[in-house]
Amino acid sequence: MAEKELNEISGDLRGYYAKGVTAVQRNNLDYALTLFCQVLEKEPGVFECRKALRLAQAQKSAGASKGFFKKMMSSTGSSPQFIKAKMALNKNPAETMAIAEQMLNGDANNVSAHRLIADAAQALEMPQTHLLALESMVKLSPKDKALVIEFANTAAETGLEADAAEQFLDELIRTTPYDPDLQQAQKNLSARKTLDQGGYGALEDGKGSYRDVLRNKEEAVSLEQAQRVQKTEDVASRLIGEYEARLATEPDQAKLLRSLAELYTQKGQFDRALEYYHRLKNAGLAGDASVDRAIAETTVRQFDAQLAQLSPFAPDHAEQAARIQAEKAAFQLADCQQRAEKYPTDLAIRYELGVLYFQAGKTTEAVGEFQKAQQNPHKRIAAMNYLAQCFALRNMNDSAVRTLQNAIKEKPVFDDEKKELTYNLGCVFEKMGKKAEAIEQFLIIYETDINYRDVGAKVDAHYAGQ
Repeated sequence: MAEKELNEISGDLRGYYAKGVTAVQRNNLDYALTLFCQVLEKEPGVFECRKALRLAQAQKSAGASKGFFKKMMSSTGSSPQFIKAKMALNKNPAETMAIAEQMLNGDANNVSAHRLIADAAQALEMPQTHLLALESMVKLSPKDKALVIEFANTAAETGLEADAAEQFLDELIRTTPYDPDLQQAQKNLSARKTLDQGGYGALEDGKGSYRDVLRNKEEAVSLEQAQRVQKTEDVASRLIGEYEARLATEPDQAKLLRSLAELYTQKGQFDRALEYYHRLKNAGLAGDASVDRAIAETTVRQFDAQLAQLSPFAPDHAEQAARIQAEKAAFQLADCQQRAEKYPTDLAIRYELGVLYFQAGKTTEAVGEFQKAQQNPHKRIAAMNYLAQCFALRNMNDSAVRTLQNAIKEKPVFDDEKKELTYNLGCVFEKMGKKAEAIEQFLIIYETDINYRDVGAKVDAHYAGQ
């Protein structure tokens, strides 16, 4: 089922859409939802209408409150509507989408409904609708690695929403910079953007591969090899030779310099990698925070390589390892302090600096950085989590409880991050001697994930004691 423009549908349905837009402007949201759903029931492929519906659903949910039980039912996919929609997915995916939209009319943050729409849209070959559903889920769970990778890979395959996918992917990579799965997704996305920006153009229907849109088969092979995160030794060496030859005639070509730095990093030749990163800064990117971050990450990998090369049988192994670890920690903190001074408005760096202060036991300094980092919507919950831990370490337990409770309220989905917040809240209550409040938090986790940390043991001990 192909997606359609508004001008491709009947005049009556266009009239319903226009009335729906007017209803949203007048804050008559229930009427707007009804009108948009009527259009989509007849023409599921009208993407502009589905986008308008999604915005109206979000606006309605923002002004509504739901009870805990109802919210848990809608988010876990145990409602009768969900079961009915799931059963219809294989035979009638359009029906699945219609039911899922009704679920979202009641709660725009219903992850199960967004997943149903994503799967149905994929079955109906509606790439824009598929990506809209994935993006909605990623906004609700930006730390869900599998989901972010799915969004990024789908964006790379279709050539749609690449910038949005790149933003979420970059934010996740900031917290786990050496994850090969995330790096591979980043390379895939980068390859697609390179094709689009280089004039190759993406296939409009989103079904073509990179190789389809390149005229020269050898160029396709070279590009695919260049985008692999873990390249074989011979491919990496060949690419280095090609890029350095081109660099002779294009000495300040930023993309070549960055690619060479990445290749040398992969080969473990960190001094050469850092040389190219510094050349990249001198080529006019001195104010690019990503270059400074890459230099820092490469230097950290250099320290890790030194640790890996130590002989575990050497009599002074422990002393050598401790020395390198101390040098690594000192470098990370000093480097991050410099980047925070250089880029004072980059709140992601503030968050990174707070984590380093926390790990170094400097809780006072960490509190200041986490308070600033809260203003970054992508770091807000994580910063509040650390902030609460800082308060708890300073025996400011009431402040820790309030901070964790506020963070939990802002998390609509019970994902791993919310489990951690809930667990930490239980631990603070334990520390305060509030056993009933503590076990209440542990039970919330126990009921969905008995194997989370030591929750099972805590709950079992509680009931054994009774």
